[in-house]
Amino acid sequence: MRSSKQLWFAAVACGVAVLAAVEASYASPAIPILMKAGVMAAQNDVEQVVELKVGDAAPDVEFLGSDGKTYRLADFRGKQAVVVAWFPRAFTPGCTAQCKAFARDGDELKRYDVAYFTASCDTQEKNAKFAESVGADYPILADPEGKAARAFGVLAPGKQTATRWTFIIGKDGKIAAIDKSVNTANHAKDVAAKLAELGVAKREP
Repeated sequence: MRSSKQLWFAAVACGVAVLAAVEASYASPAIPILMKAGVMAAQNDVEQVVELKVGDAAPDVEFLGSDGKTYRLADFRGKQAVVVAWFPRAFTPGCTAQCKAFARDGDELKRYDVAYFTASCDTQEKNAKFAESVGADYPILADPEGKAARAFGVLAPGKQTATRWTFIIGKDGKIAAIDKSVNTANHAKDVAAKLAELGVAKREP
């Protein structure tokens, strides 16, 4: 049988061996590689956050509308201006007010040669019901996978709802204005005023 002194020395030796193994693992080339991979992944998440500015080309994305049709922004280039008013989530109070404003005051927007939409990361089915509930006579665009929202910079990593920003895209396909302080109840009139300020052509009577 070992003496207590021998057992003590054995325990110390075992502890030293464990520490040496831990130090060796940190010295392994695999550790820096894994750490670097983690940093690169984090950087990629940051890089995915787009920040569009006035004068930038509008992203070439497509949506499925509440009317069942597919809308591609590229199809409007060279033809007419476009308004895309992002909102966070269908059937919530602020988003309901915003989309109702576009329905109620749509005549203000129809004076201009512009295609106008509201958009969210909800499904097409949900937006179709939402459009009916607010009396929308315009398409509410669906982006359930968030691809278009990320391209517009309104969807942060880890988020599932878009930021309430509105983009006016010129006939040339470039961003003409961005509203980041949306007044939901008066939004259609505010957008119409901005269209006038930008000199967007009016529709012929």
